[in-house]
Amino acid sequence: MGNISQSPLSPQEVQVEVDAAIEAVEKHLQVLNRTIWLNPELGQKEVLAHDSICLFFESLGYDVKRHAYGIETAFEVLGGSGGRLINYNAEYDCLPGIGHACGHNLIATSSIAAFHALSTVLKKFNIPGRTQLLGTPDEEGKGGKIMLLDGGAYKGVDVSLMAHPSPLYAEHKAAGIEGVAGCRMIARQYIEVGFRGKNTHAGGTPWMGINALDAAVAAYNNISLLRQQILPDERIHAVFLDGEKTINVIPAQARVALQARSLNLNGLQTLVERVINCAKAAATATGCEVDIQKEPYYADVMVNETLCERYQENIAAYGKGVLKIRDQVASGSSDVGNVGYVVPALHALFGIPCAKGVSPHSANFADAAGTDAAYESAIITGKTLALVGFDVATKDEVFQAVYSNWQKEMART
Repeated sequence: MGNISQSPLSPQEVQVEVDAAIEAVEKHLQVLNRTIWLNPELGQKEVLAHDSICLFFESLGYDVKRHAYGIETAFEVLGGSGGRLINYNAEYDCLPGIGHACGHNLIATSSIAAFHALSTVLKKFNIPGRTQLLGTPDEEGKGGKIMLLDGGAYKGVDVSLMAHPSPLYAEHKAAGIEGVAGCRMIARQYIEVGFRGKNTHAGGTPWMGINALDAAVAAYNNISLLRQQILPDERIHAVFLDGEKTINVIPAQARVALQARSLNLNGLQTLVERVINCAKAAATATGCEVDIQKEPYYADVMVNETLCERYQENIAAYGKGVLKIRDQVASGSSDVGNVGYVVPALHALFGIPCAKGVSPHSANFADAAGTDAAYESAIITGKTLALVGFDVATKDEVFQAVYSNWQKEMART
C-alpha cells in the first residue's frame, strides 16, 4: 500500500470520536455480549451468536455477508473506502460443558466495538481506510480462521487485530499491569490414529486375533517414552476415543486422538513426525493396520513489536497499564497464528477480574467472563484496538514499521 494522507485529527480528538461512537451503541453491545455469554454454542454451531451479531450490524446500515466464505456460522462486515484494510476477528464459540470458559463472548464484544468505532471515525471525517470484521467460528476446534484463510477472507488485509481475555488477579491490578500487548504462543496439531486388527474369542482362541487395543496401548506407551526426549516447551496429549465394548472378544479396532505442541512450525513438524512414528511402530509390533489423519495445524502466534507499542500506548490513555511483550511463551495455541503467517497480526491479552488461581478453560473463568467488570474491560480493549487500527490506517511510518517487524519475524520461522 502506498502513502496515505495523515489524519486531520489529533490523537486526543480521535479518542473522543472513538469513545462517542461506542457510547452511541453501548446498550446494544452490552445486550449482545450478555446474549452470547448466556447462550454458549459449540464451534460451527454458533447460530444465535452469528445471527445476533449480523442483525446488530444490519440495523446500523452496514454491508453484512452472512454465512461468509461457505462457512455456515462465519460472517463478514465491511466499512470505509480506499486506503489500507484493517481486519478485526470476532470469536464466539464455547467449550463443551463449561460454556464461555475462554471468554470468547468478550473477544466478540471487543472486536465488534473496535470495528464499529474505527469505521465510524473514518467515515465521519472522510479519511481513507477500509475496515473488515470477520466472524471466526470454532477457534476451540478445527479453526475457523484457517477455513477463512483457505476461502480468501484475508486477501488484501494489511493488518489483523484482536484481543483475548486472561485472568486479572488483585496483585496484578495493584502492580498496574492489567494485560499484555504481545504474547507468543506455541504451534499445535491434532492427529487421529485408527488401528485395525482381527476379532476372535478372547478366551478360546486369542492366538488367532490381532489386538488393536494392544496397538493403541503400545502407541500411548511409546509416546510416554518420547516425552522424556522432547523440548521443555513441547507438549503431547493423548486420549482413547473408541474401541470394542465386549470383553470376551479380542479388539479389532481402537482409535486414539493425539495433539502435539511445539514452539514454532518447524519444531511442530519434527515433533508430529516423531509422534506418528510411535503410532506406526505400535502397529508394526502388533500386526495391526494403521490409519493416520492429521487436521490443519495451528501456527505459533508471533509478536509484532510496533503493534504492541501502539496497543500499550493507546490503552494507557484509558488509565490501563499493560506489558508490551511477555517474555514467557504461552503454552496455549490459537488459529490466529495462521493469520499472522499471512499478514501482520496483534493478539493482545486483556485482564478480567478473577479470584486467585482461576485459569481459562475452567467453570470459574466462564463465570468471570459474564461479569460487568469483564464487559467493561472488553469495551476499553475495543476502544484501544480501534485506536491501533486508526494509527495503522493513517500513519505511513507506523504501517511501514509494522510491516518491517513482520518481515523480521517471518525470517525467523
